[in-house]
Amino acid sequence: TGCKIKPLLLLFLSYSLFFFFSLSLGWEEIGEVDEDYAPIHTYQVCRVLEPNQNNWLHTGWTQTQGAQRVFIELKFTLRDCSSLPGGSGTCKETFNMYYYEKREMAGEARYAKIDTIAADESFTELDLGDRIMKLNTEVRDLGPLTRKGFYLAFQDLGACIALVSVRVFYKRCPLLVRSLARFPDTIPGSEASQLVEVVGRCVNNSLALDEAPRMHCSAEGEWLVPIGKCVCQPGFEEVNGTCQECGPGFYRSLLQAGGCSKCPPHSWARESGARVCSCEPAYYKNPADPANMACTRPPSAPRNAISNVNETSVFLEWSVPVETGGRKDVRYNILCRRVLPEGRGLEECGASVRFLPRRVGVANTSVMVADLQSHTNYSFLLDAVNGVSLMANDHARQYVTLNVTTNQAAPSPVSLVRRGASGRSSITVSWAEPDRPNGIILEYETKYFEKEQESSYTIIKSQLTEMVVEGLKPSSAYIFQVRARTSAGYGAFSRRFEFQTSPSCDYYFCITTQQHQLYMESFAGCCHPYRRCGYSKAKQDPEEEKMHFHNGLIKYPGLRTYIDPLTYEDPNQAVHEFAQEIDVSSISIERIIGAGEFGEVCSGPLRLPGKREFQVAIKTLKAGYSEQQRRDFLWEASIMGQFDHPNIIHLEGVITKSKPVMIITEYMENGSLDSFLKKNDGQFTVIQLVGMLRGIASGMRYLSEMGYVHRDLAARNILVNSNLVCKVSDFGLSRVLEDDPEAEYTTRGGKIPIRWTAPEAIAYRKFTSASDVWSYGIVMWEVMSYGERPYWEMSNQDVIKAVDESYRLPGPMDCPEALYLLMMDCWQRERSTRPKFDEIVGVLDKLIRNPSSLKKLVNSSHRSGGHTHNNHQSGYTGEGGWVNWE
Repeated sequence: TGCKIKPLLLLFLSYSLFFFFSLSLGWEEIGEVDEDYAPIHTYQVCRVLEPNQNNWLHTGWTQTQGAQRVFIELKFTLRDCSSLPGGSGTCKETFNMYYYEKREMAGEARYAKIDTIAADESFTELDLGDRIMKLNTEVRDLGPLTRKGFYLAFQDLGACIALVSVRVFYKRCPLLVRSLARFPDTIPGSEASQLVEVVGRCVNNSLALDEAPRMHCSAEGEWLVPIGKCVCQPGFEEVNGTCQECGPGFYRSLLQAGGCSKCPPHSWARESGARVCSCEPAYYKNPADPANMACTRPPSAPRNAISNVNETSVFLEWSVPVETGGRKDVRYNILCRRVLPEGRGLEECGASVRFLPRRVGVANTSVMVADLQSHTNYSFLLDAVNGVSLMANDHARQYVTLNVTTNQAAPSPVSLVRRGASGRSSITVSWAEPDRPNGIILEYETKYFEKEQESSYTIIKSQLTEMVVEGLKPSSAYIFQVRARTSAGYGAFSRRFEFQTSPSCDYYFCITTQQHQLYMESFAGCCHPYRRCGYSKAKQDPEEEKMHFHNGLIKYPGLRTYIDPLTYEDPNQAVHEFAQEIDVSSISIERIIGAGEFGEVCSGPLRLPGKREFQVAIKTLKAGYSEQQRRDFLWEASIMGQFDHPNIIHLEGVITKSKPVMIITEYMENGSLDSFLKKNDGQFTVIQLVGMLRGIASGMRYLSEMGYVHRDLAARNILVNSNLVCKVSDFGLSRVLEDDPEAEYTTRGGKIPIRWTAPEAIAYRKFTSASDVWSYGIVMWEVMSYGERPYWEMSNQDVIKAVDESYRLPGPMDCPEALYLLMMDCWQRERSTRPKFDEIVGVLDKLIRNPSSLKKLVNSSHRSGGHTHNNHQSGYTGEGGWVNWE
């Protein structure tokens, strides 16, 4: 059983019994021989013929040695009473055993009874003649003991008995080494069911893992219920229950690790018992690197570094180093220094210089540096670093130097516009020259408009820094902005300044026609109270030039014209003029496929009289809607109902005469284009992708001819059917929704999806077909990159600044050069130079008819030589290139 028995008293009744048995009353010590004629000594008593027997045999005092429970083994013989002469009636076949715990001897009355002992076998006179000894063995346990020792006593009440031996012992759990933990000899508890918990001690060069090792000693002297364990400390491994040192060239760093491991590449352990391996010369390890990672080196310098200057901005681009040092965490730092005149050295660029996306820790291989000084020499140091660059000496780091000279730049914004004298119909404004003219100021542009009427504004050009604007409304607030122009172009407009005319009014009336507004001025120039005025007149100097704008749209006779549903006083009249009312019994909602702004989007079959059943998409108006929400919901149906084109989502009809109100459109199995591309990344041929783009362009050409401006053209608003036909949708966002996550507040009128919107639409809210063309270029980029997010992690504000400074998205990986050049044309700064949708469709048709024109990729041309590639006036410089459109 694994237990260990330690005797307390071992008595074979011989000459030494007197030492142990200190008192004998009625018992006699007898010397005999056993069946083998070996001499034995016994205590006997056999007074069966005498009545009232009470014979006692006492042991000496026995120490417990800390045991709380002991065991007593008795060996004895007993004669059968029926075999005695005369058959005595007082004969017994049992005797009693007692104990007493105190040090001094006590009388029999103080003893406590342990048990009455009976023989399993008794002998007769015949057995004596044959010298057959029938020896009985009985074991009793005694406890709990509370003293250091005890006495035993045996009482005979009339039996014929011989006590051959008495053995007293206790059990203990022996010393044990288990799981590198040493558990000492342990004495069990006093109760038979009690387990004694013992905390083990870890052997040499080992440590407890998680918690101290423990085992439990049972009353039977067995180790039970092991908990926890020890493991060899780092630098050692377990071998045959002991911890031995790792040999040279091997290490062990973690407690949870198995055996010793061979040192990783470029490292060595020269001594035994290594916890980590030391790196070879010129190799290093980052403290955060795992122990089993190879030692690495700093990277070599970036390759193929080029610069592209645009006024006071520089686009830097480079290739990954030839040697990355064996690591994947390569990043790039850019040090910008201005070359001082007259050879006075270099000084670091100030905090006003901006780096997009950042200056230190750049993950990609390009960066734009903006807000430099014009006509200034700069020196840029490009440095590739990784996780061990800081451990290396500075001389081990390699740099690439690029020297550039900035061009003449557009002036900085005018910082302050002041108001001078103001009358009831005029305001005098003046301003100071920009802080950084960056050249000779050729002229100024003053833009003004009546507050809350931003779509109708006036621009006046002048060479002076003061201007009197007349023909304004009395008691009206106007917004003024000024910008300067040099030979490098216009700077940005100043922030908005609000000035107000003086109160007073005479007569001023406006006459409107269907095509334009005529303005008549009488006396001082106030508006007729019942007509909204359009553009004001301003007093001009001979060298001033004045231009008027309204919504940026020109209507041509003979073309289909889109009618804005908001021109209808009753929205129900508009929706029923352009959309068919469907009976609610014709539609069945089977499942929910999404959620819209106004409610759930579902799908199900539509059964129209005389037509075969087919699947449709169903937009529902959620319960508890307001009247304004109902108008907005049906507004999109009033728009879609005017369109009929294979690349425009088709409106089947509306349900307005029952609840919920529904808009029924054709069902597009593959959902939105951006999600569809992400799910099928790299699964289509270039011709298939161009076919998708051609369908989108065809739908936008149709809308443009209708005089409709989408304002939110993006891959998320293109739907794809099972035949990969793409259709333009989401016409409710012509007044961009307030909860659009891609939008940012600009001016009155809601939000703008910055990443897809043309610069003039962001700055002046001028949405035209030309701004839709810009958005189409972004959609092209989304399609060719399989749904990647435009401008990646850049913030909306950084996107606005970067685009304004002529940064353009780089060509997607494996994108045909012809498609990227078309994207760049869509991103022309001047909207008048962007292609029309009709031209875009023509270009795509030619590419589809001539697939070989799609084989040349923008990436391959850059990687093969890294040279500047100017074609179609795009200024394209290769993968990640930056284009100067000025």
